Amino acid sequence: MSNMLHGSTFFCMAISLFGYEAGIFLRKKLKIGIFNPLLVSIVFVIIVLKVTGIDYDTYDKGANVLSYLLTPSTVCLAIPLYQQMNLLKKNLKAIIVGITTGVFVSLAGVWVFSMLFHLKKQFYVTLLPKSITTAIGMGISEELGGIVTITVAAIVITGIIGNMFAEGICKLCKIEHPIAKGLAIGTASHAMGTAKAMEIGEIEGAMSSLSIAVAGLMTVVGASIFYHLY
Repeated sequence: MSNMLHGSTFFCMAISLFGYEAGIFLRKKLKIGIFNPLLVSIVFVIIVLKVTGIDYDTYDKGANVLSYLLTPSTVCLAIPLYQQMNLLKKNLKAIIVGITTGVFVSLAGVWVFSMLFHLKKQFYVTLLPKSITTAIGMGISEELGGIVTITVAAIVITGIIGNMFAEGICKLCKIEHPIAKGLAIGTASHAMGTAKAMEIGEIEGAMSSLSIAVAGLMTVVGASIFYHLY
């Protein structure tokens, strides 16, 4: 039985999907932010791998099938943006300023805390791309000499926090305009935040989708600049 599980591509993919679905069920049922689907699926997969004795490399090969769906799913985020194209054109200047400010604050925040805690430069550049989508963040981290695995963890944690607390933070800071909400969530917490933005509203989801792409490109340039500031 154990050998069958170790050699099964679909088993590794199935436990990932089951864990995520379990997270969705728990969040709807209990309505508690901590039961974020991604967080629940991560914990579930870790438990299953420990119990079955499957090593991470084997799991990664099996679950890697899901990675192929990332590109088309990301492209699909352009649909709500297209539906709000007129709104985008009317507020283009404000949107550009908003995303630029968000990217700068994200990079500057990492710089400030790295200085305060005297982090090594390798850890500093590892954390710089924490607020952008994983594919771009991994490339930046590797190019600047960071630790890619920690970068991925930082991106996932940032996304989970954004997904869990974005709406509450917007209320606390009295951010009520849908465009401002979407830009803030997408710039700060990439695709996972965008999933939450889409739950809040169509405009929020569209603006958050736009933020993912633009913030990613700006971070590529900004990270290179901040690299030389540390």
